[in-house]
Amino acid sequence: MASVTFVIATLALLFTGGNRVARCMLSDVGDYAGAEVEISWLPNLDELMKGYARNFRPGIGGPPVNVAMAIEVASIDHISEANMEYTMTVFLRQSWRDERLSYNHTNKTLGLDSRFVDKLWLPDTFIVNAKSAWFHDVTVENKLIRLQPDGVILYSSRITSTVACDMDLTKYPMDEQECMLDLESYGYSSEDIVYYWSDNQKQIHGLDKLELSQFTITHYRFHTDTQNFKSAGQFPRLSLRFSLRRNRGVYIIQSYMPSILLVAMSWVSFWISQSAVPARVSLGITTVLTMTTLMISARSSLPRATAIKALDVYFWICYVFVFAALIEYAFAHYNADYSKKEKAKEKSSRGSSESIVKNGKQAMVLFSLSVAGMNHSTPLYNNTFSVCVCVCVCECV
Repeated sequence: MASVTFVIATLALLFTGGNRVARCMLSDVGDYAGAEVEISWLPNLDELMKGYARNFRPGIGGPPVNVAMAIEVASIDHISEANMEYTMTVFLRQSWRDERLSYNHTNKTLGLDSRFVDKLWLPDTFIVNAKSAWFHDVTVENKLIRLQPDGVILYSSRITSTVACDMDLTKYPMDEQECMLDLESYGYSSEDIVYYWSDNQKQIHGLDKLELSQFTITHYRFHTDTQNFKSAGQFPRLSLRFSLRRNRGVYIIQSYMPSILLVAMSWVSFWISQSAVPARVSLGITTVLTMTTLMISARSSLPRATAIKALDVYFWICYVFVFAALIEYAFAHYNADYSKKEKAKEKSSRGSSESIVKNGKQAMVLFSLSVAGMNHSTPLYNNTFSVCVCVCVCECV
């Protein structure tokens, strides 16, 4: 009985204590969530933004704003020869100093929400050779703002853009292309803003790890330039140029090997009997049509340009060989048929000439015998003998 009482008391104590602990935890969370928490080192953003004009650049009327640029390539999704473009996803990081946002409360860097971007002045950077571009916003806008005590701002955003790339396809598919990503200020000239590659941008993170299906990135380089527009002035421009070497294995399998086999198959007709007309004609026509289909399919992914490509020259050489094999049989068959007709014609003409000679000899013998019989008035049995001799001579002739 005493043991049962002890167990019941213990359970009651645990139950009441657990509820008290749970109530304390909920109370703490509620106090933390409902109270206005003040962090001693956090600057007051409302006071920091008081009098801030986001429509004017930092230090307006003074020296230009220096904007450091850095790029990290996330992916290169598609490179199209037909449209001469490629699609690239990058992390674009821009850094500049805005003394209006400097603070001395602490030496810590503030990481701000992406919604704070709308309250700041930003460089009007755009991609010059972009056909289309968009920001990512899943699950929130992929933007980052970091503010340092001295007013240095780091602005990072994730952008996917379809960029134009002029390609020289003369040596296709043994070609190498150079594509560019040009960044420039849209409205601020060199008097207001200056772009330069960040000191940390010695290499592009992620670009050396990319594996493309059709190309291999051989090397890349950074370029800084100033574009001069007569009507607007000089504008700073940063360029990323990367070289692409086409992977040739797929073209060897899909274009070169089938065309070589088709040419070899067209030459098989040389070992087929000349009298097998259906076999040789069907083989020649099949190889010609297959070669035409292969040429059309290989050019379907290319732009309809007037420039002659290396693949076009190769295909036309193969096509000439295949077509020549078909023409060779047509010529050989015509020549053989013509020879047969000439031989038959010659044989028939020879037979007719021999019959004419034979008939002529018979007529001459009969005429000579008849003349001889009339002159000498030979007896009847002599005439009969002469006719028999004439018939024998004619048959011998």
